[in-house]
Amino acid sequence: MLKINHLHLLLLLTLIHMVSFGQDVRLKTSVKSQVRMGEQFQVVFDLNAEGDNFRGPDFNDWRVLTGPMSSTSSSIQIINGQMNKSFTQSFTYVLMPTAEGEFTIGSASITVDGKQIKSEAVTVKVTGANSPAQTQGNNPTNPSQSGEGITSKDLFLRAIVDKKNVVSGEQVIVTYRIYTRVPISSVTVSKLSSFPGFWTKNLLSENDALTQSTEIINGEEYITADIRKMALFPQKTGKLEIDPMELECVAQVRTQTNRRRTRDPFESFFNDPFFNRGISNVQKQLISEKLEINVNPLPTAGKPATFKGAVGQFGFQSAIDRTKLKTGEAINLQFTISGSGNVELVELPTPTFPPDFEVYDPKTSVSVKTSAKGISGTKKFEYLLIPRASGTFNIDPITFTYYDPVKKEYINLSSQQFEISVEKNESEENGRMVYSNAQEGIKYIGSDIRHIKTKNLKINDINAFFFGSATYLIILFALIAAFILVLVLTNKRRKLMKNELLVRNRKATKVARKRLKLAHKHLKNKEQNEFYTEMSQALWGYVRDKFSIAPSALSLDLIADILRDKNAPEDITATLIQTLNNCEFARFAPGESGKKMEELYNQGLGIIMKIEKTVKS
Repeated sequence: MLKINHLHLLLLLTLIHMVSFGQDVRLKTSVKSQVRMGEQFQVVFDLNAEGDNFRGPDFNDWRVLTGPMSSTSSSIQIINGQMNKSFTQSFTYVLMPTAEGEFTIGSASITVDGKQIKSEAVTVKVTGANSPAQTQGNNPTNPSQSGEGITSKDLFLRAIVDKKNVVSGEQVIVTYRIYTRVPISSVTVSKLSSFPGFWTKNLLSENDALTQSTEIINGEEYITADIRKMALFPQKTGKLEIDPMELECVAQVRTQTNRRRTRDPFESFFNDPFFNRGISNVQKQLISEKLEINVNPLPTAGKPATFKGAVGQFGFQSAIDRTKLKTGEAINLQFTISGSGNVELVELPTPTFPPDFEVYDPKTSVSVKTSAKGISGTKKFEYLLIPRASGTFNIDPITFTYYDPVKKEYINLSSQQFEISVEKNESEENGRMVYSNAQEGIKYIGSDIRHIKTKNLKINDINAFFFGSATYLIILFALIAAFILVLVLTNKRRKLMKNELLVRNRKATKVARKRLKLAHKHLKNKEQNEFYTEMSQALWGYVRDKFSIAPSALSLDLIADILRDKNAPEDITATLIQTLNNCEFARFAPGESGKKMEELYNQGLGIIMKIEKTVKS
C-alpha cells in the first residue's frame, strides 16, 4: 500500500512538471493602443514562467515616470481530475508621451532556464490633449488608467466657466478645480492657459494656501481645491478659445511587494491605514479641457453717444470741495464710478469747463477688489481747476453710460451741476500771488523785484570762524563718540551672530512645542487648514533650528544626509521623513479628517521626542 502511494505521488509530480514545462514560455506586452498628450499610462510585460535578468526596452520617445515595478502570482487548480498550474511574473512601467504621432515601444527581454525570451514590439498612437478619441482624467465617469493604481475617477482637473454666451466686455469667471480621492502633494501649475482676445484678472492670490472642500459626484465624495480662478473680459466678438491648463502633482499610491502570493480578486487595494508604509509617490500630470466662449457684439439699437465701453452694474457720483473762492485759488472736482464689471477699463466723457478756468489733466485712481464672484471696485477722476477771472460760473453735468448684461439695456447716469462763485483776489492788486493745493503746488509771482528788508537783521562778526569754535569741538567729539559706539555695537553683533546657531538649537524644541500646542488647539476645534499649517511649521521649523539648516536649503534629502552623518538610527530617519511627507499629503488624503489629524499629531510629537533622546545636535 505504501509503494502504491509513493507511485501515485511520483506520477503526480511528473504530471505537474509536464504541465508547467509543456506550455510555451512567452513575454507578453500589454499597453493601450492610443493615448493622449499629457496622459499617464501603464506598460506591463507579463511572463508566464519564472525568469531573471529582466531588461526593459529603450523608452527614448517617452517620459518614464516610474518602473520597472515587479510582482508575481501563481495558482494551481484541479478540476475533474485535471490539473492546471499558472505562474505570472509582471514588470510594470508608467509612461507619459512627449510628442504627438505614432511611436514604437521596443522589445523587452528576460532569461528563463538559460534561454533569452523577448517580447514583441508594439505601436502606440499619441493624439492631441483634447482629442475626442481619448478621455484623460477630466471626466470622473471614465475609468481609464492614468497612473500606477490611480484611475481617472480618482484624480482629475476641471475647467469650470460660469457662462459661455456673453457680450463684448461682459465678465466671465473661469475656475480651475482639482478633484481627488487619493492623497496628493506638491501641486504646481506647469502650463497656464492662454486667453487670446480677453483682458484678464487673477482672482486668487499666488501666496494663499489652497482651501479644500468636498463635493459629491455620481455618489462619490471628492476633496476639491480651486487652483486658479480668473476673471475674463472679452475684447472682441466671435468664438474665443481658451487653451487647457496643465498641472503637476505627486500622488501617493499603494505598491505591490515582490514576494510571491496568490492574487485575491476580492482583496482591497487600499487595505492599509493612511499612515502605513507600502506606498510610493507617483508624478502626475493633469490637463483641463479646452473652453469655447461665444462673444456677441453689444446691441446697436439705443446705444448712446456717451457710451465708452463700460459693461456691468455701476453707480456714478460727483463731488466738489468748494463752490466759493477767489481768483487764483484751486478747486478739486471729483467723479467716481463704482460697481462690478470691467472697472479698470471704464472711461469717462470729458467734462466741459468755463473758458476762464485753467484745467489740469485729470488724476485717475483705481481701487479694485477681487472675490469668488469676480471684480468690483471704484475708479476716480480728479480734476484741478483754477479760475483766472471773477464772476459766477456753471460746470454742466456729464453723463456716464454703461451696458447692463442682466437687464440687457444701456443705463445713463448723470452728475450734478455745480455753480461756482469766484471773487477777485486782493493780491492781484499788488501784482503777486502765491497758493497751493493738495494735488500740485502752484506758485505765481507778478514781479521779480524784491523789497529792501527794514527789520532788525542778525549780523555776524567778520573775525568769527567756525573752525576751532565751541560748536565745532562739540560736533567733533560727538562724531568720535558715535564712531566708538558703532564699533562696540558691531563687535557685539558679531558675537551674537556666532551664538545665533546655538541659541536656535536650544530653542528648537521650545518653539516646536509651542506650535504643537497651538496645533492641538486647532485639532480640538476641528480647524483642519489651521491645524495642518501649524503642524507643518512645527516639524519643518524644528528640523531647521535643530540642525541649523538654512531655509533655502531645507529638503528631505538634506535632512536624511544630516541624520546619517550624526549616526541616527535608521528607523528614526525613516519615521521623520515619513512624518514630514505625510504632513504634505494629509490635507488631500481620503478618510475621516479628525482621525487623520489625531494620527499626524501623535506621529509628529513622537518623532520629536525620539530625536531629542537619541540624536545629538
